[in-house]
Amino acid sequence: MSTVRVLVGTKKGAFILEADGARKDWRMTGPHFAGWEIYHMKGSPADPDRIYVSQSSGWFGQIIQRSDDGGKTWTVPGGEKIPGPYDPPGGLGNKFAYEGEIGTHLWYDGTARPWEFKRVWHLEPSLTDPETCYAGVEDAALFQTTNGGKSWSELPALRRCKGELWQPGAGGMGLHTILLDPTNPARMFVAISAAGVFRTNDAGRSWRPATKGLNMQYELPDKSAEVGHCVHRIAMHPTRPEVLFMQKHWDVNRSDDGGASWREVSGNLPSDFGFPIEVHAHEPNTIYVVPIKSDSEHYPPEGRLRVYRSRAGGDEWEPLTKGLPQQDCYVNVLRDAMAVDTLDECGIYFGTTGGQVYGSPDGGDTWTILARDLPKVLSVEVQTLK
Repeated sequence: MSTVRVLVGTKKGAFILEADGARKDWRMTGPHFAGWEIYHMKGSPADPDRIYVSQSSGWFGQIIQRSDDGGKTWTVPGGEKIPGPYDPPGGLGNKFAYEGEIGTHLWYDGTARPWEFKRVWHLEPSLTDPETCYAGVEDAALFQTTNGGKSWSELPALRRCKGELWQPGAGGMGLHTILLDPTNPARMFVAISAAGVFRTNDAGRSWRPATKGLNMQYELPDKSAEVGHCVHRIAMHPTRPEVLFMQKHWDVNRSDDGGASWREVSGNLPSDFGFPIEVHAHEPNTIYVVPIKSDSEHYPPEGRLRVYRSRAGGDEWEPLTKGLPQQDCYVNVLRDAMAVDTLDECGIYFGTTGGQVYGSPDGGDTWTILARDLPKVLSVEVQTLK
């Protein structure tokens, strides 16, 4: 029987949950990297035992660690010593150097600031090579390793795509989403808060904005601007890489032409503000979002935690509530904190800022709590192991 492994990154460490294909009895290990912010943790599709993790601390800086045995043991690929509780700050893992002239981007007040590396927000392992992984960082840039994380190099053409006009979102200017096209290794999409969506067709040598049709009535006085869009998350189904779904600062959107144009599909959602968006593993037109009240009130409308599902690729939405708290619930679900497994009956998983991890073994019809009282959940990823 298959095994499902859920990788949970939190404000104070990482946790790994495992269950067999029935997804009823869950075992948890952790905290791994106790006390560190784990922005993201993701396994390699080419080698499920290879897991990359982004480990960050305001005191010690940024470190990438790697496991080659499914999370049982961890190493720093570059060989650096992990700082101890009494070591001086040094940022020993901060080996993310911007290439060439650093340049400037806009700050919150519209002034120009130089690029400054702060942390890795998202890790995206190659679909075919466990030694290759991409990293989306703050200040927004895209890096790549081809030696299992021992060294990283920037793909600098992305920042030349009007980077001088990029500006941070409320949580910083991070590259938070990387989508790899399984049908075309040279094509990928990235999303940056608050710059927008960008697409490359030549493995990162050149990029173009992919934002036509987005409406940013509150952020951009020029509605036709190519950059400056506060995109929270994008998703696609591997069998339909031309179809993209987006949760934006306001609005849920859809593109049917690889990001060349977008249209709103918020439909009957109680709020079109939220962070995560995911696609069902076997139904390319079934998508999931978690609406929250507004950009100033980051909790579910009416204090009811509801995942919304559309089986029509947007516009028509239904609330999924069975097993979720329907009163006095004031948590949020962050952009990287929802994922799906690939079992025949697709499982959906998400974590909350209140430290709960929920799972559904039946596409969202029913939910159970897999873990509670964890630190604030920053990310959730799933591996389906044969």
